[in-house]
Amino acid sequence: MNDFREYLKNQLEDPVFKKEWDNSEAEYNLIKAMVETRKEKHLTQKELAKRTGIDQSDISKIETGNANPALSTLKRLADGMDMVLKLELVPKKKKH
Repeated sequence: MNDFREYLKNQLEDPVFKKEWDNSEAEYNLIKAMVETRKEKHLTQKELAKRTGIDQSDISKIETGNANPALSTLKRLADGMDMVLKLELVPKKKKH
């Protein structure tokens, strides 16, 4: 794992890479939270699909970052895990 961290540290020095990395952070965090919650609830993708009416293959695409789901889909997924989807806007960090 240290090799990856060192590699990432070096890549983040590239302004173009860093911008892309920063832009994908919110999506990554949402996917991570969704997968962790599903697993904490002891649900398979198939079970979540049955609860939500969303195809299991679509849930898989969302969880792997290969889909751009609508807000209504995210709400259905949250509801299927007995959760509420909460979005918030926060100020950007000021650059020095």
